Amino acid sequence: MAGQPRKVNWFAIWVSVGVVVALVLVAWLVIALNNQSQGGGGTGETPKASNINSETGAILVGTGASTMDTYIDFMCPICNQFEQAYGDAIQGLVDDSTITLGIHPIAILDHSSQGTKYSTRAANAMYCVAVADAQAAVPFMRAMYASQPQEGSTGLTDAQILQIASTAGVTGIDDCVNSGKYSDYVTTMTQKTPVQPGASGIGTPTIAINGKVIANSTLPQPADLASLFQ
Repeated sequence: MAGQPRKVNWFAIWVSVGVVVALVLVAWLVIALNNQSQGGGGTGETPKASNINSETGAILVGTGASTMDTYIDFMCPICNQFEQAYGDAIQGLVDDSTITLGIHPIAILDHSSQGTKYSTRAANAMYCVAVADAQAAVPFMRAMYASQPQEGSTGLTDAQILQIASTAGVTGIDDCVNSGKYSDYVTTMTQKTPVQPGASGIGTPTIAINGKVIANSTLPQPADLASLFQ
């Protein structure tokens, strides 16, 4: 009848509101899942310096025409053994301009440091050092191996890592190390590590000669390392 107030259909209104809310939630879920599938939305901050190939993660040492890439984890005892056995021979090939060495600090052993993510923290620190002083990268790497913690321990603290960097001649990187500035980048580069022939997944150390990954079992003795580039 005319003059009577019009009834408000609250049921229809709440149904409409519910549909809108549901659509918003679905859109949010799609975006979240998409970001998750892309590794959390990006690589994090990328280390930028003339001695770093930011696309591959290689910290470059030397200027030789041939290349040798090493993928290492600072918690990996076999990586330490590799460095002790081949480090001087590799440095010799760098010094005589035979090779350009590409060091890839990666993190596959975070699970072996009681939740402190030592492998990622150490790799991050390697990038911090390399950005600050290209000449200090190898001395820092060697010093880190000299102080390598045991698998299953908490690993070195950030303060201890900074002290090692200081012995390699690099200071002023406290914020970079403590904040894990390049940690997301390390995670992304780790996922891009090539797989050795015959292996079922990535491992360390992994070696590539002139872009081709080789099986560690095929490495010659240190004195004959140059034969790989002839």
